Amino acid sequence: MIASVDERAERRYKENIEKGIPANLETLKKEIAERDYKDSHRKVSPLKPAEDAITFDTTGVSIDGVVEFIQKKAKKIIDKG
Repeated sequence: MIASVDERAERRYKENIEKGIPANLETLKKEIAERDYKDSHRKVSPLKPAEDAITFDTTGVSIDGVVEFIQKKAKKIIDKG
């Protein structure tokens, strides 16, 4: 699963606020973008999807929407079996 930097920062921001942890949305965006870059550009084991990975962009998708996507994909794979 993937999501935009803005989406992930917003989720983290809301999570922190709900837990009473001070948060700054712009700082979170910057930190997430920097981490993404470092993870995907490191020399040893750069973070990248496997060749046979199923990706799903969860930007703007509800938890129910994500669950539905996973269930449909799992059923399709199981039915092929």
